[in-house]
Amino acid sequence: MKKLNIGDKAPNFSGITQSGKTISLADFEGKKLVLYFYPKDNTPGCTAEACSLRDGYGNFVKQGYEIVGVSVDNAVSHQKFTEKYSLPFSLIADTDKKIVEDYGVWGEKKFMGKTYMGTIRTTFIIDEKGVIENIIEKVDTKNHAEQIIS
Repeated sequence: MKKLNIGDKAPNFSGITQSGKTISLADFEGKKLVLYFYPKDNTPGCTAEACSLRDGYGNFVKQGYEIVGVSVDNAVSHQKFTEKYSLPFSLIADTDKKIVEDYGVWGEKKFMGKTYMGTIRTTFIIDEKGVIENIIEKVDTKNHAEQIIS
């Protein structure tokens, strides 16, 4: 698994959102981007994280940030998740796992004694030029917005 670092150029990505639109890193040139990776729609931690970002969305916009979430769930799952929690940002359906692999967040996880492959919850803050400004690996799901903008 590759490891990205602060100061690295963010890997380009392209993916389909919950609304069927294709977005890529190039769409955010000149803007700051919060690119957050999460394991699964409608799970307690992922819901808390998405709702924290939703609740802080106004502050992100005021400070010039866009938010994009990525998981390996499909676009239909993302659409239901977005509607259920009124999420004001795009979620990319990375069903082929290309983006999670390019960002080094697809890896071995352990839960209840079982080992499996999955998305490692991580957030990348990318500046206006596409350079990684910060990486949050210890995500506080309930207070994630505050973790990013403090």
